[in-house]
Amino acid sequence: MPSSQRSLESGSLKGAVQEKREPLDPDLEFGGREARRKLERRLLWMLDLRMSILVFIYILNYIDRNNAGAARLRGFEADLGLKKQEFATLLSILYVGYILMQIPSNMFLNYIGKPSLYLPACMIIWGTISTLTGITENFVGALLTRFFLGFMEAAFFPGALFLISKWYKRSELGLRTAILYCGNIISNAFGALIASGILDGMQGKLGHSAWRWLFYIEGALTIFVAIVAIFVLPDFPTTTRGRWLSDEERHLAMRRMEEDAGVGDETETEVGGHAAGLIMAIKDWKVWWFSLAMTSQVVALSFNAYFPTLSATMGFNTTVTLLLCAPPFVFTAILAFLVSRVFCSHSDKTGERFYHITISYAVGIVGFIIAICTMNTAARYVSLFLMAQSYAGFVVMYAWISNTFPRPPSKRAVALALVNAFSQLGNVAGSYVWPTPWGPTYRNSYAICIATSGCAIVMCYVLKLHLHAVNRRLDKEEQERGMTEKGFRYLT
Repeated sequence: MPSSQRSLESGSLKGAVQEKREPLDPDLEFGGREARRKLERRLLWMLDLRMSILVFIYILNYIDRNNAGAARLRGFEADLGLKKQEFATLLSILYVGYILMQIPSNMFLNYIGKPSLYLPACMIIWGTISTLTGITENFVGALLTRFFLGFMEAAFFPGALFLISKWYKRSELGLRTAILYCGNIISNAFGALIASGILDGMQGKLGHSAWRWLFYIEGALTIFVAIVAIFVLPDFPTTTRGRWLSDEERHLAMRRMEEDAGVGDETETEVGGHAAGLIMAIKDWKVWWFSLAMTSQVVALSFNAYFPTLSATMGFNTTVTLLLCAPPFVFTAILAFLVSRVFCSHSDKTGERFYHITISYAVGIVGFIIAICTMNTAARYVSLFLMAQSYAGFVVMYAWISNTFPRPPSKRAVALALVNAFSQLGNVAGSYVWPTPWGPTYRNSYAICIATSGCAIVMCYVLKLHLHAVNRRLDKEEQERGMTEKGFRYLT
């Protein structure tokens, strides 16, 4: 072979090798950076539109859970012959079923990968059970319906958190989690308004008490929304086929999650069998620390189930009492939305979580202190606003949990469910924090809430210090290796 030809082929080979070694544009398969940006905006817009139904489901989830508090004002206890602590037991038994079901529910959801079918199916069942509460005649019947109501409702919130964590990057999770939790907050306002209308206008209709109509109507509404949700909710990126998502958009959704964690979602992070995620979550002490911190704060938020009772201490009739329950939670929903749009977005960008959580908790403590110190009607009503806004900090805490356990998804599914399930022990205990003999001042109850909220703040601070230390160690290790790009970092 002539030397000129050999040199030409050698040069071509070197050029090919150099070309092969040059890093390719990762956005090239989507048509370049600008084309990908447009495609990503369209993907997020479609996702946000579909995920918005989760807010409506969460509203109904909490309305069905808390309507016993409103029913109590119109003969619920008297008609069922409840005595002493039996009403508190009806409230607490719901969380027994709620706790038992959450972890297996999320493990099953991760396994089947079809939230668009699983979550609405659970919703239809809990709507039916809620409706059946209206036909109960005694304590035992109500106890059974409340237990199984919690058993089925357990699937929704950890499942919803897991679903959004499969589609959104860590920098996007705080905003979406906050908006989702707005459903919980505003349910207290809508629930009170709906209850006031039903309890005021349905007494004696077709021979039924107004509190029974409350369960009939709200349960039927839940079933209707569940049927709609089957056609709206997305599945996971890896299990969504056709329908509303093109192959290119689906591939981009999976690529986004890979880029966010530095590895693939399932293929590069999942090891072991179906129980691997459960074992990893149980062994991680941070899961238990989050669980205890949230349990402590849930006790502080136990006023939620007794909000109509606390509002009634101001001396108004049933209808006015229920109407007065709405403004504090409307205010809190607006505040939580502002947190999600401004402060939570800032939290996502800066990687800071602690102060966004604890400032809200501290304001709630101020509300408890005001309620202890005075029986003035105006001051006590202001205190209800300050207490209710504690939920704004609670929103950010859920986002912090999702950020702290990003991969593998099986561990994240269990971690979310375990923390949320364990924290419901706070609702079990909180059901007994507000006994009637402590009213109308409920000073002992408010003192307990101050102590538990303060404990949650301290535990969050300890976790913040630990995660800071871990991040510093990761920085040092990467500097020693000469790495120019930062890997995964915990948000603090």
